[in-house]
Amino acid sequence: MQLELKTVQIEKDEEINFILGQSHFVKTIEDIYEAMVTAVPNVKFGVAFCEASMRRLLRRAGTDDELIQLAVKNALAIGAGHSFIIMMKDCFPINVLGAVKAVPEVCSIYCSTANPTTVIVVEMGESRGIMGVLDGKKPLGVEDEKYEGERKDFLRKVGYKM
Repeated sequence: MQLELKTVQIEKDEEINFILGQSHFVKTIEDIYEAMVTAVPNVKFGVAFCEASMRRLLRRAGTDDELIQLAVKNALAIGAGHSFIIMMKDCFPINVLGAVKAVPEVCSIYCSTANPTTVIVVEMGESRGIMGVLDGKKPLGVEDEKYEGERKDFLRKVGYKM
């Protein structure tokens, strides 16, 4: 069989963050839901999970109908077996990433970002997998003392460092 590379642009509004990962079992959808609502009270999110065997259905859950539909749209476009995508609003990946990574079924995280992102997928027959992601843009230079100070000030301003 021949391998075919494809690219899928993640569709979302600028303020929406997302996590893209791979898992291995149908109960992933329920466990990610529980991880999200436990990590951040009143979190607004949608998650979609592509089941890779048996019925091969796209499973979905969340607390916000629009974000659930956005997760479904992107998961269908990616279409990779056992992949999942969590779309979140008014919440940052740093607030939930540890909880999501601690879900026993989660194998890996490809990215967690609000940046424009392209997913590189490979297709062979009825199978499709994620090869990698293009997250944001390439660097323009090396941080100097001025930008290091700005970064440190920002992290303290938003409460991530003391």
